[in-house]
Amino acid sequence: MAKKEVISLIDTFSEFKELKSIDRSTMISVLEDSFRNVIAKMFGTDENYDVIINPDKGDLEIWRNRTIVEDENLEDPNIEITLSEAKKIDEDFEVGEEVTDEVFFEDFGRRAILNLRQTLSSKILELQKDSLYNKYKEKVGEIVSGEVYQIWKKEILLLDDEKEELLLPKTEQIPSDFFRKGEHVRAVVARVENKNNNPKIILSRTSPVFLERLFELEVPEINDGLITIKNIARIPGERAKVAVESYDDRIDPVGACVGMKGSRIHGIVRELRNENIDIINYTSNISLYIQRALSPAKITNTKLNEEEKRAEVFLRPEEVSLAIGKGGLNIKLAGMLTGYTIDVYRDIDDFDEEDIYLDEFRDEIDGWVIDQLKSLGCVTAKNVLSVDRDRLINEADLEENTVDEILAIFRAEFEEE
Repeated sequence: MAKKEVISLIDTFSEFKELKSIDRSTMISVLEDSFRNVIAKMFGTDENYDVIINPDKGDLEIWRNRTIVEDENLEDPNIEITLSEAKKIDEDFEVGEEVTDEVFFEDFGRRAILNLRQTLSSKILELQKDSLYNKYKEKVGEIVSGEVYQIWKKEILLLDDEKEELLLPKTEQIPSDFFRKGEHVRAVVARVENKNNNPKIILSRTSPVFLERLFELEVPEINDGLITIKNIARIPGERAKVAVESYDDRIDPVGACVGMKGSRIHGIVRELRNENIDIINYTSNISLYIQRALSPAKITNTKLNEEEKRAEVFLRPEEVSLAIGKGGLNIKLAGMLTGYTIDVYRDIDDFDEEDIYLDEFRDEIDGWVIDQLKSLGCVTAKNVLSVDRDRLINEADLEENTVDEILAIFRAEFEEE
C-alpha cells in the first residue's frame, strides 16, 4: 500500500509542475506549507522540521531535529531522542546535543499522504482560480477566441487555448448567432466576476467594444492611432453607426475604414452576421453631426434645443422614411450616436396647412403611442389617416381599440375644420 501512496505523491508533484500559470517560488512555498501543515497536524508542531523541496526532480527531503535526553527523561519523541538511540547513530553523541535525521513522508502512513494530497489539491485549485481571475481581469475589453465545448439554453461554454472555461450568455450573442460544438468563436471579454473565489469570465459579441476591437484589427490606421473611433451606436445583428475622426488631413477616415472595394468592412460585417454598418465623419458641430448620423437621408434644416438635447429635423417628404429607417432603426441609432432625441418633420414647404403634427396631440394621446406612429414614418395626423388600419395595428404594435381611438381623434379634428 505504501508503495502506491509514494507513487501518488510523485503524481502530485508532476501535476503541479504542469501548471504553467503558477511561478516556481509560489509552487515551492505552497508545497512546503502543505507538508508542514500535515506534519503540524500529526505531531502538534512542525518547528523542528526542515522541508527541502526539489521541484525539478519531483522529490523532497524532510529532516527532523531532536535534542538528546537521558533515556528516563524522554517526554516527547517528536522533539527529543534518548541517548541510547542517538548512540546507535553515532557513538560520540552526548546529552543536550542535536540529532538531525531524515524522515520519509510515506512512513507517516496512508492517512498523512491522503491529507497532504487533499491540502495540496485545494491550494492548487485556489492558485489556479487566482491566476485565471488575474489573467482575464487584465483582458477585459480585449478580443479572445474559444472553442465551443457545450451549448446550453441560456449560455455557451467555450474553452480557451489552456482549456480555461469562458461563458458566452445568450444575451451577449447576436440574435442570428448559431454555433456548433468544436467551432471557434471570437468575442470580447465583457467582465470577470469572482464570487467566493470562483472566477467567471463573461464574453460578449453584442457589446460596442467588440465592434471597436474588430475595427482596430481590420484598420491599421485605427490601431496606429491616426484615426479615432469617437462613438459607436449598435443594435446587434441589425445595424450600427460608427463615428470616426482622422488626425491627419491626408487620411479620409471613412474611406480608410471601408477599404478598397469594401475589403476592410466586409470582414467585420461577416463576423457580425451581416450587421449593416454606417461609417460617418465625426464633427463637433452638433447640427452637422446629426445630419450625418441620419444618412442616407438628406436633411433640409435642423433646429436644436441644446438644453433638452432635442433636435427637430426637417426633410423632404420622400426622405422621411429613409431618415426613420426600417423599424425606426436609423433614427434610433442616430439618437444613440449623437446623444440627442431626434424628431423628424416633413419640410414646411410641402406641408398641408390643414395638417397637424403628431406632437401637438400629446395632451390627448400617450407619448409612447405617438412614438410608435412615428416609427412608421408618420409625423402628422393626415399621414396616420392615410395608413391602412391593419398596418397601424401590426407594424406599430398597437391594440385595435387604441388605433380606433387615435383615428377617431384625428378624423374629428379635420371634420371640425
